[in-house]
Amino acid sequence: MNVTLPLESMTTAEKLDVMEAIWTDLSRDEQRVESPVWHAEVLREREAAVNEGREVATDWEVAKRRLRSLGA
Repeated sequence: MNVTLPLESMTTAEKLDVMEAIWTDLSRDEQRVESPVWHAEVLREREAAVNEGREVATDWEVAKRRLRSLGA
């Protein structure tokens, strides 16, 4: 199946809505979407950094507010 969207004429909000709909569909069955091998390694490295005190975890809501305040 080949789906073509009018990306050039879609607003950013419309594009985000489409992305959200696709992600919602994909995430209904987590077993269908396999994480890439590199992702597990990155998670292990980050967990080790937190455990060793080299990084500090931040609450997701706090992180989003911080990013938004930077204009990201």
